[in-house]
Amino acid sequence: MKQSLSFQATILMASFIIAGSIGYAAYKKPDDRRVDKTILSSKNQKVDDIDAEEILPENGVVLPAVWGDLGLRVTSVGVIDKAKFEEIYSSRGGLSEVERRLIEGSDNGNLVINSENSGLLLNLLWALGLGNKNIILENGPMTDSKYGGAGGFASTGGWTLSASDSMDHYSRHRFIVLTEEQQAMVERAAKNIYRPCCNNSTYFPDCNHGMAMLGLLELMASQGVSEEEMYKAALAVNSFWFPDTYLTIAKHMKSKGIDWKNVNAREVLGLNYSSGSGYAQLVERMKNTGGTDRRSGGGGCSV
Repeated sequence: MKQSLSFQATILMASFIIAGSIGYAAYKKPDDRRVDKTILSSKNQKVDDIDAEEILPENGVVLPAVWGDLGLRVTSVGVIDKAKFEEIYSSRGGLSEVERRLIEGSDNGNLVINSENSGLLLNLLWALGLGNKNIILENGPMTDSKYGGAGGFASTGGWTLSASDSMDHYSRHRFIVLTEEQQAMVERAAKNIYRPCCNNSTYFPDCNHGMAMLGLLELMASQGVSEEEMYKAALAVNSFWFPDTYLTIAKHMKSKGIDWKNVNAREVLGLNYSSGSGYAQLVERMKNTGGTDRRSGGGGCSV
C-alpha cells in the first residue's frame, strides 16, 4: 500500500490515498475522527436486533495494559510534539483532565477505551508503535525493498505530530523491551490481527491502525498478558475504531447463533472477517442471504 503521491505533496495536503495490489487506505491528519452517534448514543440501543452495548459498551472497556508514564516518555524524545498534539485537540474543545494525564502523568493505570477517546488512544498508541524499537519494523514487510522504504506509508509519512521527521523516530526508542518469548507472542498475534481499512495484518503496520495495534500488543506482552487476552483486547479496540464493521460482524455471528461475548476473538480478527477483503466478502454473503444492513464497507484509515 505505497503512496501514489510524492511525500512532499502528502505532507502539504495533510491527507493522502494509498492504493495498490495489497489493499486500500485513505489517510487524514491524526484524530480527524467521526463516530456514528446514531449507533453509540444509547446504552440499551438495538441496531438490527444487536445490542450495541455488548459490542461497544457505553462505559468503555478496560484494557489489560497499564499506560504508566509512556505519554511522558514518548513526548520527551519528540515522537509526539506536545504543542502540535494540543493544537489538534484545541479545536475540539481541548483535552480533558483524564486525557491530559495520559500525556503528562507518570502513574496512569489501565487504559480504558470508549467511543469518546478511541481517536486519542489511536494516536497515542500509533506514536508508541512507531517509535518503539522492534524487529517487526526493522526486518518485516515495512522494510521490504519492493515498497521503496519504510518512510512512504500512512503509518510513517502520515505521522505529522513528531518534533522532527517521523522516520527520525522509527523503531528508535526503547520504550518497551520484550523478552524473546514475549517478542514471539507479539509476532504471532500481529500476523493474525487484521483491520478492515486494508488487507494487511498488524505484522505489516502500514497504516495508523496497524501501527497503533502493534504498540498495544507490545505493551500488553511486556506486562505478562496472555495471548488469548491480547486477542480479546484487540477485538475490543478494533470494535471502537471500526464500530460499523463489528456491529455488522456481530449481526452475522448472531445469525449463526453465536452471541458476541462467545465469539472467538482470534477468528474474528483474522483475514476472513477483519481484513478489507474478508469483510467485503462477508457483506456480500449477507446480501445474498438477506442479512445485510446499511453498513456495507469497512472503515478507512482516517479516524
